[in-house]
Amino acid sequence: MIWWHDFVRIIIITNTILAFYVVFHRRRSVSTTWAWLIILLVLPVVGITLYAFFGRGISQENIFAINKQKHIGLRNVQKSIAKAPKNTSPSDTSKDGNIAINFFNHQQEAPLTKNNQVKLYTEGETFFHDMLKDMVRAKETINVEFYTFYSDNIGNRVLQLLIKKAKQGVKVRVIYDAWGSMGATKAWFDQLRAAGGEVLPFVTSRNMITRYRINYHLHRKIVVIDGRISWTGGFNIGDQYLGKKKKFGHWRDSQVRIVGSASLLLQERFVMDWNASITNNQQLIRFNSTLFPDLDEKNIHEGDVATQIISDGPDRYAPYMRNGMMRLMLLARKRLWIQTPYLIPDDAVFATWQTIASSGVDVRIMIPCKPDHPFIYRATQWYANELTRLGVKIYIYEDGFLHAKTTIVDDHFSSVGSMNQDFRSYNLNFEDNAVFYDKKFNQKMVAAFEEDMKHSHLLTKEEIKKQSRALRTLQAFSRMLSPIL
Repeated sequence: MIWWHDFVRIIIITNTILAFYVVFHRRRSVSTTWAWLIILLVLPVVGITLYAFFGRGISQENIFAINKQKHIGLRNVQKSIAKAPKNTSPSDTSKDGNIAINFFNHQQEAPLTKNNQVKLYTEGETFFHDMLKDMVRAKETINVEFYTFYSDNIGNRVLQLLIKKAKQGVKVRVIYDAWGSMGATKAWFDQLRAAGGEVLPFVTSRNMITRYRINYHLHRKIVVIDGRISWTGGFNIGDQYLGKKKKFGHWRDSQVRIVGSASLLLQERFVMDWNASITNNQQLIRFNSTLFPDLDEKNIHEGDVATQIISDGPDRYAPYMRNGMMRLMLLARKRLWIQTPYLIPDDAVFATWQTIASSGVDVRIMIPCKPDHPFIYRATQWYANELTRLGVKIYIYEDGFLHAKTTIVDDHFSSVGSMNQDFRSYNLNFEDNAVFYDKKFNQKMVAAFEEDMKHSHLLTKEEIKKQSRALRTLQAFSRMLSPIL
């Protein structure tokens, strides 16, 4: 038995040395470093295996493919901005608004567009009905990009419409995340390819297992039709987003339909993601006026909502969207209202909320009443409890599952997109948000939040005290792992 003891000792020593090396050899936050170190030391061998798939950084091959893409559509966006009306009175591009605008555009990648018509959708039935209606009317191009694309009833309905449009001569392209779209197999998408459409898995979700990397997902939800009409937000393609899954029940989400030059920015985001994911140069998209039409005087004045499109991913050195949203939140003087299915902020965001709430601002965060990922939900509960103690009002939505990712700042600023308030969205996923500087649109966002409050209850300190010791222990344990969930 002596040899067995020596073998175990060697394994433990080797595992410890390897644990410290793999955790400290790359730049990461202190909280993430400690979370991985605990996993690696407590679970010898198993921890290293988990780290190999979930802890390693994005591959240099993928970073190169993503970063080499050029902003081929910005020129036309600038033309549209130049043609837009000078006075957009409902939109707030005041001194306060310009603080956020300038931050998001500090690298000249997210210009403010002022001529957009924007409509908010909160229910799956109306969202899918109107999006499919836009697709039916498409004349030249339909570009679709989703994290989840299920091969269920609504998934097949969308696919069959795309097949029909491809046969009519419309150029149809689809990007999906292979990990998030399990069930939507290559053979399933081959139906669209056979009709003349093109389909690609996003570059980071291709060959995930063989590359030993399961993180870094395409989490964006983008549809652009003829370069003029676009959709983005939290909905994916699947029956559960219509409230047809018993596990979740009613599905509450937020999506926006945009008509105007902000659609060109979403088009550009799609093109860059497509070109990063191609496997041969014949699939490369180059600039053309079909994808990036000049929005002339006949259709440039569809609306007057000032809009920025922002996007981010782990290919960036710093968390651009997280930092930008914090800067936007710090503009709050009256209210900061947030909806998120996952409440797992890092220290910087947590401190930002605490600071704003301590300044007398009405800070409200709405979360779901049920989990779709157990450990993540327990971590969400821990942060909800702690924020409640610090004066933040936590509302728990009880009419099904809340999946909306929205932010409302005072009476003029708001955001709808794919970014959750968690480590994964801040650092690991490829996300996009639409940021609006408009009083009238903000009123619609406030009205939707207030309607959701009718189906929610306010978390109280008394309710927190009634939570069992076992639940609080699970919450604390989940919180320790939150940087890697």
